[in-house]
Amino acid sequence: MVYINKNEAFTRLNNIFNNKQAGFEYLRNTLIFERMLDEVITFNRKINWESNSANLKLVTTAEEFIKICNLRSEIYGNLGYQKEFPGSLPNMNFDFYDINSAIIYNLTNNEITATCRLIFDSDKKLPIEEKLDLSSIRNKFQNIAEVSRLMVKKEQKGLNLDFKYLTLGIYNIITNNNLDASISVILKEHFRLYGKFGGFNIEKELESYGNLNAPFIITSWNPYEVSDFFRKAFL
Repeated sequence: MVYINKNEAFTRLNNIFNNKQAGFEYLRNTLIFERMLDEVITFNRKINWESNSANLKLVTTAEEFIKICNLRSEIYGNLGYQKEFPGSLPNMNFDFYDINSAIIYNLTNNEITATCRLIFDSDKKLPIEEKLDLSSIRNKFQNIAEVSRLMVKKEQKGLNLDFKYLTLGIYNIITNNNLDASISVILKEHFRLYGKFGGFNIEKELESYGNLNAPFIITSWNPYEVSDFFRKAFL
């Protein structure tokens, strides 16, 4: 009987400890997010941005960025990508790379339906450098950026409007902000479409990506060498 009581007491203490730890972690991540928020907005407001579409937007307010973090969490949850791209707060997906990223989104009927970010190269390594040494790419291109967190709420095949707007946004950011090329990780099967853009090259093939068990490729894109197909479809 004494043994059982000790076990129960230990269990209660352990639950209290875990709850406190969870509370501390939540508070810490909340403070981190609040600190990041100003930096994210300041960085994006300095981006040279051009868009002929009323639907294609660049994040310039705290409210917009919070909605983007909500959407990321929702889509990754639906896809089962939480292990590979975990959220730091409930229903919020963000990380320190957002601080030096141009974050764009598409707005349809006052609803954010797609988003992505373009992480500008800096002193800290880009996420993709966990998978690939970028020395050869940096020898070809002086200023690069990584396309990341690209997602569409309602996935469709081919050139749906959300995908077209995001691609145009990436093109505009690169060509208007002294960037030379972008790099990205995409599903191998999607290269059939990207390959039509012109300036796209496969830098490395991967059998899987982290916890995602599917063939991926790492690509580079020089938007100054786009094809006639790209000009007709996007410009």
